[in-house]
Amino acid sequence: MNLFKEEISSWQDWGRLFQSINAFQPLAEYIMRKESLPQAVLKNLTPGTNAVFRAGDYVIKIFAPKESGNDQTPDMKTEIYASRRANLLGISAPKVIAEGFVQDKYLFGYLITEYINGREFIHAEKDMTAQMRFEAGRKLRNISDAMNTPCEHFNDIDIFSDSYINSRFTEFPESFRDERLSYIRNHRYSESVFVHGDLFGDNALISDGGKLYIIDFADSVLAPVCYEYALIAIDFFRFDKHLIKGFFGNIGREELTEICFNGILIHNFGCGVIKEHIGRPEELNCLDDLRKRIYEKTASL
Repeated sequence: MNLFKEEISSWQDWGRLFQSINAFQPLAEYIMRKESLPQAVLKNLTPGTNAVFRAGDYVIKIFAPKESGNDQTPDMKTEIYASRRANLLGISAPKVIAEGFVQDKYLFGYLITEYINGREFIHAEKDMTAQMRFEAGRKLRNISDAMNTPCEHFNDIDIFSDSYINSRFTEFPESFRDERLSYIRNHRYSESVFVHGDLFGDNALISDGGKLYIIDFADSVLAPVCYEYALIAIDFFRFDKHLIKGFFGNIGREELTEICFNGILIHNFGCGVIKEHIGRPEELNCLDDLRKRIYEKTASL
């Protein structure tokens, strides 16, 4: 076969192509036929890392091949495992319809799930009352409680390994980095459980019927639950008091600060989240600087 006509030899090539309906339509049609699913013209969805399109009542995700320089096969395997786990647990997430590989010009992995008709939370929230935001926080907590439970190892990521820890926070002052490493190695984190790992406003949907769904499990890992909670509070909720109260209950500022502080120090996206919501790296010379900044963000609670 030669359904995919474009050249991929770098991540820049993939970045240029991964939202192109023209480039992926013939390949997507073949995959849908292969899985005995109805044909449909592709429509773009919110871009991420891989090629994601709506195809009628389904979402088809085609993962970047190894020729891109960033083989997405590990992410694909993680997402398939995590999505099927969510389906088995009855968690509000799109149902997995099919998954596999197709050998064309390149070996492409793919995942097909049901399409959820609704709005991304980041947009839907703008029309929510305070009570609606509280209820959304409560619904997400119910999902989280069902999801953030012990499970088997499902990928090769160890968030406490030296290589993983040392590769984060490189933009911060050396004094901050040294103190962070010492803190992580000596702090008694809770047991590791399954976490989604990327829960923020683009990865949650409010269906037309008002149901809350979560999507995109490619960054799931085993980690202490504060890893999940920190990202939810800082990036998803942006410390909105109604969302926070719905999710965490009547939590105090000091307790929420510690959850966010401990979780963000070990999070894969911790550096970026701090830069976007807490402060510039050069302003944080020690861990106490970070803790104080997080505490200031909780002032509205």
